[in-house]
Amino acid sequence: MSRKAKPEEHANHERWLVSYSDFITLMFAFFVVMFASSQSDKGRAKQVSDSVTKALTEGRVTAAVAAVLGGTVDDKGVGNAMKKGPGGSKTELPKIAKEDLVVVDLLPSMQYLDSELKQEIAAGKLQIRLEARGLIVSLTEASFFATGDDAVNPAAYASIGKIAEAIKRLPNSVRLEGNTDSVPIHNSRFQNNWELSSARAIAMLQLLVTRFAVSEYQLAVVGYADTHPVEDNDTEEHRVRNRRVDVVILSRTGTQAEPPPGKPSPAKK
Repeated sequence: MSRKAKPEEHANHERWLVSYSDFITLMFAFFVVMFASSQSDKGRAKQVSDSVTKALTEGRVTAAVAAVLGGTVDDKGVGNAMKKGPGGSKTELPKIAKEDLVVVDLLPSMQYLDSELKQEIAAGKLQIRLEARGLIVSLTEASFFATGDDAVNPAAYASIGKIAEAIKRLPNSVRLEGNTDSVPIHNSRFQNNWELSSARAIAMLQLLVTRFAVSEYQLAVVGYADTHPVEDNDTEEHRVRNRRVDVVILSRTGTQAEPPPGKPSPAKK
């Protein structure tokens, strides 16, 4: 009785993608470590490092590489692009949290601003940080506005110009957020802190558009008064930190909460 010929095993000629995806992941990790090591702000560097570590340990970065290569992941959800080969069983790619990818999207802009605004940061005039919603540049009242007023200090124009350059390099929408402390204001111009915080955000928008040629269709303003403090309003030092305008370069996550940007109206004939 003749034996049936053993079916020839399918040869997978795309196994090189496995090594390639691992190489890309390692290169990504290397450059993030190099960036974090160069930061003088250890807290922000640790934030970057922790976010990347989380993405690597949970397989999200590897999964992203596998998705780009068109491969699959193994049954444990970690990336081995094309390991199963054509016709193999399909495993759904795990969802990649956008708050992990925002670090990659805005790292170059944060690095640029850290370098360009090094003196202002050291002097305490502003702070830069990354959050899931985007890259945030906090401008302190003392350096950018007179107390109880919305006029931008001309001495701060050079610093604002550097921020404008970062904005113009990106397609991201930008939100200008005015904030105050909890001490009530009532003067000849502003009836309350809502009016003051909104007026400062608008003043910053007008300056970016008219002096630094930032597109108005890229910008939005909001006034929070004292409802979004970064510190308790229990001491003068804390209240100083709460009096600020935040320039928020929105990430993809942050942009989801915004209406779609408009387009310039056609010129009237």
